[in-house]
Order: sequence, then structure tokens, then C-alpha cells
Amino acid sequence: MNKLSIIKKLENQQLKKEIPSFNIGDTVRIHTRIIEGDKERIQVFTGTVIARKGAGLSQTFSVHRVAYGEGMERVFMIHSPRIAKIEVMKEGHVRRSKLYYLRGTSGKKAKVKGRVGGRRERAQVEETSEVAGG
Repeated sequence: MNKLSIIKKLENQQLKKEIPSFNIGDTVRIHTRIIEGDKERIQVFTGTVIARKGAGLSQTFSVHRVAYGEGMERVFMIHSPRIAKIEVMKEGHVRRSKLYYLRGTSGKKAKVKGRVGGRRERAQVEETSEVAGG
């Protein structure tokens, strides 16, 4: 066994199994574990996904939000053990792979159009039609 195959085997063991499918432009809520001294708590960060980078264990995504008139951005590692849960709140319809233009905007300019008949809605309709028809 060479070094590369050993590294891949170790990385595959650390990959998370249950990651929701989300894309650029979606509004997500990330539950992050915060450790303060000997106590641990969950902190929620809600925002719009503006970028996804990398592959495998080192895959990251950037989330942008505007709070109290100030824009803030955080980069999360998808497979990090610090991330407790990722929830997709709203699906967005965009035509870019990176939404860096949202950084300097506020108000209506910073809004991403919603997806009409999103992936989740379609999947639920297909499941119910299969159950009803089958």
C-alpha cells in the first residue's frame, strides 16, 4: 500500500455521511459547536452560501450575512466535527458559481431570488406520487 492510498483510506473514514444537498445561493442555518472552558454549546449562523471550494475532506463553503448593517462572512469546512447540523432554509436561483458581488451590497441588492418549485418540493411530490400510484 502506498502513501496516497493510506491517506485516502483515512480521509474516507472521517467524511460525514449525512450532509444535506445545498448549492450556491441557498440560505442555510449552520449549527456550530462552541467550546468555552469545559462547557459546550451550539451557536447558529444563518446566511447565504456564496461559494463552495475544494473536494473530499478539505471541502469548504462560505456563508455571507448582513447583521446590524454590517456584512459578515464565515468559511466552514463541510466535514468538520465542529458542525453539528446544516439546515437548508430557502433555495436560491442564481446564475453564478461564486456570489462575491453580494459582499458590498445591502437591502434589495443583497437579495437572492428564490427557486420556484425547488428540488425538495419536486422530490416530495415524486415520493407522494409513487406511494399513491404504487
